[in-house]
Amino acid sequence: MMSQRRGIHVDQSELLCTKGCGFYGNNAWQGLCSKCWREENQKEKQKQIQDDWALAERLQKEEEEAYANRHQKSQAPTNATPFSKFEERKSKEKSSKVNTVTKFFIPSSKTPQKKDAASLDSQSSPSPSSSVSRHSSVDSDQATKEFIDFLRPLKSGREIFKQCRAFTESMVYKRDMGADELSECVQDFYQNLSDRLHTQFKGSSDHVESIMDEVEKYMMTRLYKEVFCPESTDDEKKDLATQKRIRALHWVTIEMLCVPVDEEIPEVSDSVVKAITDVIEMDSKRVPKDKLSCITRCSKHIFNAIKVSKKEAASADDFLPTLIYIVLKANPPRLQSNIQYITRYCNPSRLMTGEDGYYFTNLCCAVAFIEKLDAQSLNLSTEEFDLYMSGQASPHWPPATGASSISPSSTTLSQVHKRLDLLTGLGQRQERVMEKARQLENDLIDWTDEVEQKVQSVLESFSPESQTPAAATATVGETTSAASSAIDSDNVENELLPPPLQPQVFAG
Repeated sequence: MMSQRRGIHVDQSELLCTKGCGFYGNNAWQGLCSKCWREENQKEKQKQIQDDWALAERLQKEEEEAYANRHQKSQAPTNATPFSKFEERKSKEKSSKVNTVTKFFIPSSKTPQKKDAASLDSQSSPSPSSSVSRHSSVDSDQATKEFIDFLRPLKSGREIFKQCRAFTESMVYKRDMGADELSECVQDFYQNLSDRLHTQFKGSSDHVESIMDEVEKYMMTRLYKEVFCPESTDDEKKDLATQKRIRALHWVTIEMLCVPVDEEIPEVSDSVVKAITDVIEMDSKRVPKDKLSCITRCSKHIFNAIKVSKKEAASADDFLPTLIYIVLKANPPRLQSNIQYITRYCNPSRLMTGEDGYYFTNLCCAVAFIEKLDAQSLNLSTEEFDLYMSGQASPHWPPATGASSISPSSTTLSQVHKRLDLLTGLGQRQERVMEKARQLENDLIDWTDEVEQKVQSVLESFSPESQTPAAATATVGETTSAASSAIDSDNVENELLPPPLQPQVFAG
């Protein structure tokens, strides 16, 4: 029966960039990697700017022609309006039109004068809302200290810190920009700094990556409140929709997803719990790298659970269904916001290659699968899927007999029996643990008795002449006093003295 079920299969080539560059793609970037996405985005923006300028020039030309025609028709024979005034008015209107079109199509990146004044005032007298560093949390202060300590041995460390601090403080005045524009600013800064570091540290890409990791940690710890789930996006709306969707799919079982995991095995059950904990913990991290680390740990626990269950190495076809099952059981908070945050502000090289990029791409695929999950995906009929989604039935309920439907009382009773079975199993496991504990206690008592017997036998194995130090000292004292008294006495046959030597005759 299980062999006939259609499992979830994703070809590894589907995880790669659709342009064939070899890096991992992302659904948020239409299947492209971050590098190709930026290139395509730049091309589209350049094309849009050119089209907008062409449209602006055409509209301006039409306006000028219409104005000239109206002026010629309304011009009096006496030529009351001087030609110089007409040219002055025409040039003024032309300049006004050009400025209007320019402002309309090209967003200004200049800081308003009011904000500039506020920033200057904040430098002289600190205020709570002057910059990110003014109201940074303990984590931000700690990240700054660690960043300074890391850069101190570097020759260009001071310059790197100045650039990162200036860029971080400049981001405060870009709150009105969209999330994509903010992401582009951060990614441009990453790229420019990385290029300069590669030029400075030639042949040491690992060292450059370590510096970029610390740069990302410092910047994103300070900018977290500004750029995570901004109000200009619908990330929060997507979070609520995803949570609602996962709650509605609470009835999905391991068998429906063809997950090769046996949770009855204690080690497997522990790995599943750890995987759920790690994917939930992702929301508590501030740095994109730390969030990716949670995803990586979760994935490794999944691979371990599969390996223990199958008693062989896990494959990619086993990993994705299990990851989907873990996400459904965990229902991680703000899942969409965390994915978007990593996508927008993580070091792009980490998402394009390596195990972090692979596991993150699989997580994005798992979320996309959950959003589009249907009856066919779970090997169910449409009627069964609709009943499960509406709550009118559940795969955990006992099968109905005849045409009668399942009553709530029978459902509750079945759940009670299931809980009792679980309690019975736990009771049996507790009895086994207690039995092992009692056996260990008896072993310890036997070992103690055996040690005592061995010590006693060793003590008894010594000769009777062997005495305790106190007794030996007393005997020596008595012998000394007796010998000293026998020196001046005539009784040489003292019992403490050895017997006299007897003469012996030797035959010569």
